[in-house]
Amino acid sequence: MTLDLEIAQTAARLIADDGLSWGAAKKRALKDLDLPPRTALPSNECVEEALREHLSLFQADTQPAELRALRDLALQWMDRLAEFDPLVVGAVWRGTANHWSDIHLELFADDAKAPEIGLLNAGERPEAGPSQRDGRGRDLHTLIVWARPPRGFAHPVAVHLAVLDPIDRRGALLPDGQGRTWRGDREGLRRLLESQ
Repeated sequence: MTLDLEIAQTAARLIADDGLSWGAAKKRALKDLDLPPRTALPSNECVEEALREHLSLFQADTQPAELRALRDLALQWMDRLAEFDPLVVGAVWRGTANHWSDIHLELFADDAKAPEIGLLNAGERPEAGPSQRDGRGRDLHTLIVWARPPRGFAHPVAVHLAVLDPIDRRGALLPDGQGRTWRGDREGLRRLLESQ
């Protein structure tokens, strides 16, 4: 077993079983394996593959239903925020979400405050999200709203909203070199739900 794979498998276990973020799981994996902090980390693709394997081995009886519940909830929020042309990203889109996972949506608006104002007008209480930068190094306006727990979940689900410039939507749905997309629109998510 290569060192990359060992780190990826340890990180995958921490993501699936303890709910750690990918970055935190990779760093914790180094510590758990008694490796120096400057050890090269595996790619996200390597961790994702290890995560899929872990989920199929240890959570095959629960993860598919949890993923479906999170995808249903993501679609509800995407429908609510339709005017901002939302895209779903991360584990919910890629199929590796479980009960620990948050929902991540990208919204597109000329006025970065427009989604927040819309949420406030709808009676929601959005919170300021963590600072993030887009691919060009610009600060993003991010929000978190808390959704009621889906059936079978013990806790509310955080819905992370990143507001981007509408021009950033171009090319966002193009596949990578392996033919996979990193995000999906409402119709794509509906198709995934119908195929589950």
